[in-house]
Parts: sequence; structure tokens; C-alpha cells
Amino acid sequence: MKQLSSVLKKITSGNLVMQIIMGILIGGVLAVVAPDIARSAGLFGDLFVGALKAVAPVLVFVIVAASIANQRSGANTNMRSIIFLYLLGTFMSALVAVTMSFMFPTTLSLVATTSTITPPNGIGEVLHTLLFKMVDNPINAIVTANYIGILAWALVLGVAFKNGSESTKTALSDISNAVSDVVRLVIRFAPLGIFGLVSKTVAATGFSALAGYTHLIQVLLGSMFIIVLIINPLIVFAKIRRNPYPLIFKCLRESGVTAFFTRSSAANIPVNMDLCERLNLNKDTYSVSIPLGATINMGGAAITITVLTLAAVHTLGIKVDMATAVLLSMVASVSACGASGVAGGSLLLIPLACSLFGIPNEISMEVVAAGFIIGVIQDSAETALNSSTDVVFTAASDMAVQN
Repeated sequence: MKQLSSVLKKITSGNLVMQIIMGILIGGVLAVVAPDIARSAGLFGDLFVGALKAVAPVLVFVIVAASIANQRSGANTNMRSIIFLYLLGTFMSALVAVTMSFMFPTTLSLVATTSTITPPNGIGEVLHTLLFKMVDNPINAIVTANYIGILAWALVLGVAFKNGSESTKTALSDISNAVSDVVRLVIRFAPLGIFGLVSKTVAATGFSALAGYTHLIQVLLGSMFIIVLIINPLIVFAKIRRNPYPLIFKCLRESGVTAFFTRSSAANIPVNMDLCERLNLNKDTYSVSIPLGATINMGGAAITITVLTLAAVHTLGIKVDMATAVLLSMVASVSACGASGVAGGSLLLIPLACSLFGIPNEISMEVVAAGFIIGVIQDSAETALNSSTDVVFTAASDMAVQN
């Protein structure tokens, strides 16, 4: 018993990032050597993602409400600056995607078959959905992981509790701390969970289905790498006036890797909260900015919408001028911010962008189908970019205030 306790203590006190890397490597090897066992090992990944998704809505609701209720009068949460960075980063992502698509035009093999998936009819429908998400029943919002509704209720109740008694505020803080402890426990299982996710994914797909979409994947990933390694560092440097890369790489390592394999910004909220705490950021700020970023900071989604839309444009031989390209970037940015409020995420917003060029719905839905084929790479990289950038911009704004 004592030896088991000693082993568990070593595991829980070890370097989490190194353990995750080991999980990735072991999972990949197992998928190649024993694919049947690897598929079964996927259970660990499903349990890990399930646990993250289960705790995230409660965490967001409690921690945001407690943070607002206990906020000191005159406290500087710097939210305006963070929201500006979120919107700027998303728009810049769309512009980079436009540039890459013109430099390296992609064409697709389209058969013009119809799809049973129904995309939103326009930006108005996306905004309509988001507004009604805000007035959802709070219990239903938590049960269905409606983060727009969760944020709205947490903010309203947090403001109301500011006028409550000190004992009420203390109780809220205690509940917030207790949920945070549960989150830390779940995150310690990340290496095992990611081992299961890698084993299952590689064993199931082997990435063979992606061979015909190599060029499209390269344009998508190239655009995302430019944002991660050039644009975001420039934005952060303009904010903090010092070398941004230590922060960028730390966020990629400790947030991006987990998000890549969970493929869920919502599931990665607890991971980002934990990282912000270890970066010694202002809790009043990150308790609101991280869940908010999971809904509106969607640079990866803007890239996906733009690249796949222009792939359809190039396939059909449609000419695009600069003004239309900028308009596409704006539509992609607004649509991306609403991606979390639409079933199917960013891919189902592609027909909306395609409508700017008069592309028939049956063709645009084929582009959506192509997106689902490459989703094992596209969605993973998109989520890693979106989620890690939440922490990057939150930290940059906080560091700027500290300077």
C-alpha cells in the first residue's frame, strides 16, 4: 500500500507536459503495433473528454459568478482590451487565410450532390441563435453546455451577489475553490486521456483518407502557423513590449496540445483556467475572459471558413477582387464568433460565406463534406489555435497592466 501511494505521488507530482508527450508517443506506437487494443484504449480518451465536458459548465458558472460577486470596487479587469484582442486576432486570421488562398489556390473535386445538413441562412440567423442562447433557462444552459447562456446568467447573478452579505460571497468563493480542485484532479489524468485519444484516432483513421486533400490541409495549417508564430507574437509584443515567444510557446505546450486532442474549446476551459492560475494572472480577469474566449475568440474557425470558401471559388473559376476579399474576411470573422452557437461549428458556416459569391447550396455543402473528411486534422488544429490564443491574449493584457 505504501509503495502504491509512493508511485501515485510521483505520477501526480511529475511534469504534466512531459507525461502528455509520453502519452502521445505511446498511443501512436500502440495504434501501429496493436490497432485492436488501441481502439479499446480509446475508452480512456472518451472518459477524459467526458469528465472535462462535465465539469466545464459548472466551473464557468460558479467561477464567473464568484469572481464578479467578490470583485473589489474599482478593480481593473481589463476586459475591454482583451475583447479587442480577440476580435483583432480573429479578423487578422481571416485576412491571412485570404492571402494564403490567393498565393496557393486550392481546387476540389466536386460532384454537386445534395446534403441533409442544414446550414444557417445568413448572419442574421447566427445572431438570432446567439441572442436566444443568452436567455436560456440557467439549468438547461448548464445541462446542454450552452456557454453563452451560462456566461449571461453568471454575470447577472454575480452582479446581484455583489450586494449580498459577506457570508454569501465567502460561500461562493468556497464553492468556486472546490470546483477548481475537482478540475485540477481531472487535468492530472490528461496524459492517460490523451494516450487514449491518440490510440483511437490513429488506429481508426490512419490518416489515409486525408491523402487527396494534402494541398488543402497545407494551406489551412500554413495559415494557422502564420497566426501562431508571426501575427499573435506581433500583437503580444505591441501590448507588452518584450519577447512574446516564451508566453506563446508555453500556451501552445500546455493549452494547445490538450485542445488539439480533445478537439473542444469548451472541454479545454478548465485546462486554460489552470494555466492562467499558474501564470499568476488576475483571477477577476481570466475567470471571465477564458470562457468568453471559448465563444468569440475564433481565429481558427475564421481560417477554416475562409480557406474552404475560397477553395470553392477557385474550383468554380470565380474572380474575386480585393474589396470582396476584405468583405469575406469580415463575414468570416463575424460568423466565426458565432460558430459556438451553431450545431456543427465552423464547417456549417461555410455555405453562408459561399453565398457571397453566388455559389449554389448543393455545391457549398460538398465543401462542408470535404471539411468533415479532413476534420481529424482541421478541427484539431483549429481548436488548438483558438484555445491557446485565449490564454495568450488574456496574459498579454494582464502583463501590460502589470508593466
